[in-house]
Amino acid sequence: MLAELRKAPSGAYIRKACYLWEAFSGTRLPHDASPKGATTPLFDPARYVTGPAQRNARWRVDFNGLGTLHYCATVERTPEIKALLELDILGKSREFIGSLPAGMMDRVLSWAYLYETQDSFAIEREAPNADKAERFVQLLRQAHERQPLTEDYLVALQNSTISNPFNRAAAFRHEQNHLSNGLRGAAGVTYVPPPPELCRDLMGELMQFANEAPMRIDPLVAAGIISFGFVFLHPFMDGNGRLSRFLIHQALCRSGAMSHGLLLPVSVAMKREEQRYLEALQSFSRPAREFWRVLWLDADDLSFEFTGNEGIYRYWDATPCVAFTLEMARQALEVELHEETECLQAYDLVFKAVDAHYDVRGSDLAQLVMMCLSNNGIVSRNRRKQFQYSVPEEVFDFIEEQAREVLAEQAAKKIPSESAPT
Repeated sequence: MLAELRKAPSGAYIRKACYLWEAFSGTRLPHDASPKGATTPLFDPARYVTGPAQRNARWRVDFNGLGTLHYCATVERTPEIKALLELDILGKSREFIGSLPAGMMDRVLSWAYLYETQDSFAIEREAPNADKAERFVQLLRQAHERQPLTEDYLVALQNSTISNPFNRAAAFRHEQNHLSNGLRGAAGVTYVPPPPELCRDLMGELMQFANEAPMRIDPLVAAGIISFGFVFLHPFMDGNGRLSRFLIHQALCRSGAMSHGLLLPVSVAMKREEQRYLEALQSFSRPAREFWRVLWLDADDLSFEFTGNEGIYRYWDATPCVAFTLEMARQALEVELHEETECLQAYDLVFKAVDAHYDVRGSDLAQLVMMCLSNNGIVSRNRRKQFQYSVPEEVFDFIEEQAREVLAEQAAKKIPSESAPT
C-alpha cells in the first residue's frame, strides 16, 4: 500500500484503501505527507444512494455511506430505484390524502389502519382477535410520536404485539434463534441471524441509523434499510416480523413525511406481493445461511457454528430490499388508497340514490350496497332471499342499476383518451 501511495500520492483509490485500512486495523500507516487533489467520496453518488458526508482530513476522503464504518448498508441506483425515487411517492401520498374531504379522509385512514393491522398479522399466518388488532392499531398511531428507538422502547413494542406472556422479551435476545421451513433437522433451517453478542452490537448501530437517517436521506430508503435490517438481526425470539413492518411507519413518521395521522398501508401491498417479499428477504438470508454449520442433535435440539466473518451482517447489500419497499409504497398509494377511496365514493353515491327513492332500513341497505359493489354490480340470489322479507324486490334491481352506473363511470375515468400521451 505504501509503495502504491508513493507512486500516486493523490490517487483516489489508494487514498480510499489507506483510509479504510487505518479505520479497520486501528493502526496508523507510516505516511505523513498530506495528499493533494480534490476530496473523494467513498461511495460514488452516481452509482449508490449515499448519506451525508463525514470528512477524513488525513486522506481527504468523505465517508458517505448509509450508516457508519461499523454498520453500513449499500443501495445501488438501479434503473428501478431511480424511477421510483423520482415519483416522490410520499409527496403524492400527502397530496392525495389532503385532497379528500375531511369525512372521506377519516374513513380512508380508518380503513388503512385496520387493514394494515390485519395484513401485517396475515403475513405471519395469524388472524388477530379484536384486542390484538386494537393494540396493533394503537401501535401504528404511536409511530406519529416520533420516539427515538432504544432497547427499552423496542422491548415495550415487542411486548405490546405478543399475546403469550411467555414470549414477551425483557431485552434483546441472549440466545441463538433461527428461522425454519417446517422440515425436521438442519435441512429445515432457512436462516440464522447473527450470534447474540454480535446482534446486540449491531442493534445499537441500527438504532442509531434509525434515529438519524430518516431526516438525512430519502425516508423510504431509510425505512427499507431499517425494516429489513431489523428482521435480519432478529433481536427477539418472537414478534420480529410485525415489528419490522411497524418500523417502516416509524421511519416515515420520524422523518416528518407522514404527519397528522397519515398512513401508507404498505403491509396490505406486501400481503398481495408475498412472493416478492420472500424474494427480497432471501436476497440476504440465503447467502447468509451458507456461513452456518448446523447439526441436528436430537428432537428439536440443534447446534449452530458460525463459520463466516461478521462482516456479512455489518455490510450488506440492501438494494433488493429498498427496491421492494419503494414499490410497496407506490402500490399502497396508487392501488390500496385509491381503490378504497373509489369504493367509499361509489358506496356513498349508490346509498344516497337508493335512500332517496326507497324507505329501507339503514343497516340492510348498507350491507346490500357493499355486497352489490363487491360483486360487480349484482345482488346475488342468496342475498335477495336473505333480505326478501325486509326489502322489496324492486329495490334489489334499483341497487344493481345504480351500482352499475357508478362502476361504469369510475371505469371510464381510468381509461385514457386516444389523444392522451402514453
